[in-house]
Amino acid sequence: MLNIIYPNTAEGKKFMQIIKDRAEGVQKDVILRVEEMLSSIKAKGDEAVIEYTNKFDSEKVNKENICVTKSEIDEAYKNVTKEFLEAISQAEQNIREFHEKQKRNSWMDTKENSVILGQTVRALDTVGIYVPGGTASYPSSVLMNAVPAKVAGVKNVIMTTPPSKDGTINPYILVAADKAGVDKVFKVGGAQAIGALAFGTESIPKVDKIVGPGNIYVAMAKRSVYGYVNIDMIAGPSEILVIADESANPKFLAADLMSQAEHDVLASSTLVTTSKELADKVNEEITRQIQYLSRKEIIKSSIENYGAIIVTENIKEAIDMANNIAPEHLELVVKDPFKYLGEIKNAGSIFMGEYSPEPLGDYMAGPNHVLPTSGTARFFSPLSVDDYIKKSSFIYYSEKALSEYKDKIVTLAEVEGLTAHANSIKVRFE
Repeated sequence: MLNIIYPNTAEGKKFMQIIKDRAEGVQKDVILRVEEMLSSIKAKGDEAVIEYTNKFDSEKVNKENICVTKSEIDEAYKNVTKEFLEAISQAEQNIREFHEKQKRNSWMDTKENSVILGQTVRALDTVGIYVPGGTASYPSSVLMNAVPAKVAGVKNVIMTTPPSKDGTINPYILVAADKAGVDKVFKVGGAQAIGALAFGTESIPKVDKIVGPGNIYVAMAKRSVYGYVNIDMIAGPSEILVIADESANPKFLAADLMSQAEHDVLASSTLVTTSKELADKVNEEITRQIQYLSRKEIIKSSIENYGAIIVTENIKEAIDMANNIAPEHLELVVKDPFKYLGEIKNAGSIFMGEYSPEPLGDYMAGPNHVLPTSGTARFFSPLSVDDYIKKSSFIYYSEKALSEYKDKIVTLAEVEGLTAHANSIKVRFE
């Protein structure tokens, strides 16, 4: 069961600190191991990638079969259910439609005296997507990372995912990749996949940006290659915060809290409510429902260590607490959620009302489920089309237009001690 605590108490302050600190512990040996792997891949390319893949994932993978073939994708379609095909097609459509609305256009503004200013918006050329694999299957992650890239206009979407022991890729992953328009899929996972995408090998192309979730080795590898390539974010453990008043259904709240807790023993599930009675009922529902869930041991560990029910005096206090925590997912389960939407300043994604649970956003609604974690929603945004574009500004001034500003430019340049800058202007009017 979740501990029931109150704000501004010693227990409440301790919980807030635990939530903020839970993602900070990175083992030094993990970082050293990742750096060693990346150096090897940078030096030896395919040889090192295949060596690590054979060691950690599958001995069946070699240089000849590391890239997934069309026949393997065709076979994957035969090994998924009709219901999955219908669901993944609908999800892809919803995600595409949502992200189409995020597209930006180049622009140009013509001013007086033949001054032309503007900005060009171009898609990145090549993007790498990392998708967890092996025994796990996350086709939704494929869609959320690949569809916005294709909407943005990325020409080459390269996906890496760990193979199973027999050297195959989960068929649900392959079908999702095909639906999303992924151009190439490689059978490689872990830090070795990040290194291959960052530096390029004989088989795997170097990319401009790497996106997608992974374990601690993947996260540390992404952090290490930042600068060689761009990355989306360093994702921490998943989290949900639910704000609820007395009108909320405790059965729904318990289910939503546990849906996030099942991700990881480090996941955080927090209910902030104005009703002590509701808090007690939610705990009763957790005790009842958890018995029927396959990942109940993970859920139990998560909610005992990183979960809580916080009872506040009013909704304003609950919202202030939510803005302080800046959760990845925030459910607003109150009588009139739109009344409070404008007060939510820090959250990755906001779910409004009791029939908009967090899994709706994970799979089907359309907004991206790659969200800022560990309080970074204070300054980070969800993955979007913007993550797959770059912008360049352009300037055109006529001689007459430049002459109007030449003295002011020279003044500023000389104040900064950059006489060559000033000279670049002066020589045009001598």
